[in-house]
Amino acid sequence: MAGFRQLAPVHVDIAMVAHPSVTLFVDLSEGSGIVHDSDGGRARGTTVAGLAPGALRLGGRATGRIECLQIRLPPPLAVAVLGASADLTGTVVSLDDLWGRDAERTEDRLRAAGTWDERFAIAADALGRRLDVRRSPDPEVAAVWELILTARGRVGVDSLANEVGWSRKRLWSRFRSQIGLAPKHAARLVRFDRAAHLLAAGRPAAEVAALSGYADQAHLHREVKAFTGVTPTAVAAAPWLAIDDLAWPTP
Repeated sequence: MAGFRQLAPVHVDIAMVAHPSVTLFVDLSEGSGIVHDSDGGRARGTTVAGLAPGALRLGGRATGRIECLQIRLPPPLAVAVLGASADLTGTVVSLDDLWGRDAERTEDRLRAAGTWDERFAIAADALGRRLDVRRSPDPEVAAVWELILTARGRVGVDSLANEVGWSRKRLWSRFRSQIGLAPKHAARLVRFDRAAHLLAAGRPAAEVAALSGYADQAHLHREVKAFTGVTPTAVAAAPWLAIDDLAWPTP
């Protein structure tokens, strides 16, 4: 989790960058709140962005301070907490649609909290109460997700299937239905995430392509365009990536 605050009224227009997680944006702003605009449509207030939501932007004009609690959920956990994770892929939806009245109650508790630490505790409690292990994906699916992360996306589907003792067809079917992406697409997303952070760190695109396992710079360009709708140069300058390592420091 990470908390963000902008005290002065301001027009917001921030490009988000695809991340290998299902992300909750809990809007605690004063005024009309934040608008989330993606390839899948527009949503206002507290929302959930599924995996690979396309060219996602946070925008709108707040009349008072802007505050947002961002929560990243690994896809296997998101399934157990939110349910229907596959249905969220490529979309941005209101948390009300998933949690009903519980979403409003949780948001009210978060607004009343005095510190970010209190908010983190409240959010963790809310997520824990929504956790339903019966919705959790197959252990093999969760294991494959971890293997993809460990390999930073540079792993083949046949190798993943062999690791969990499944056929390629069974892995594709179960992973796709439970996580929302095919294993190969998930690996592409994880590899892109690695490349995006290297670009944001100032590495040249040609070097990033080599370090991330792309065939060449043109391949990197195509993948960045596919996940964000913009060029590697634009991704390197994305304001959200500039603070990503500060908000979620690597242990």
